[in-house]
Amino acid sequence: MRRYLTEFIGTFFLVLTIGLTVLGGTPFAGLAIGCALMVMVYMGGHVSGAHYNPAVSLAVLMRGKLSVGDFVPYVVAQVAGALAASAAVSAMMHGQTFAPSPGPGVTPVAALLAEFLLTFALALVVLNVATAAKTSGNSYFGLAIGFTVMVGAYSAGPISGGAFNPAVGIGPILWQAMHGAGGLGHLWLYLVGPLLGGAAAALVFKVQEKSA
Repeated sequence: MRRYLTEFIGTFFLVLTIGLTVLGGTPFAGLAIGCALMVMVYMGGHVSGAHYNPAVSLAVLMRGKLSVGDFVPYVVAQVAGALAASAAVSAMMHGQTFAPSPGPGVTPVAALLAEFLLTFALALVVLNVATAAKTSGNSYFGLAIGFTVMVGAYSAGPISGGAFNPAVGIGPILWQAMHGAGGLGHLWLYLVGPLLGGAAAALVFKVQEKSA
């Protein structure tokens, strides 16, 4: 239970930061989001592995460092955390909602590719800094993971909306739809792209491990 609680808390504060910075118009939202993930990774890495992302959990599952029996509860905890954070943001921001969406004029293919590539990068970094034997015990894993999300937010955020995480897509989009402020039309982008990216990262990591 402590691992699932940790996944809930970490995802909650990640999505809370996303919502508050986006709705508040924070100039350095990407930096705040990356730092939020970084500190939550340091908070929970020793307890649950600090995935806070179903695509990362999928990569770790394929890596063999997460059991099938834990995978589903991890994802449930992550999505629940994202939903709770979406509710908290609305409570603090006068009922406003937020949700990722592609930038103006961006095609679905471009948005999907952005979600795939940046989630691939994120999951590959997680696997190498947090699960590889040769980097075991390092103190930089949180920085590496948080900075990867920051890079994604600034580089691909304007293209795809910058989720790189199915929970970041599901929680805010569902909360917004439940309150009649948006639909589910873009949700598939934040499921397909990140999950394929996480799976691809696991496959590449296996090649890296064999050649190391």
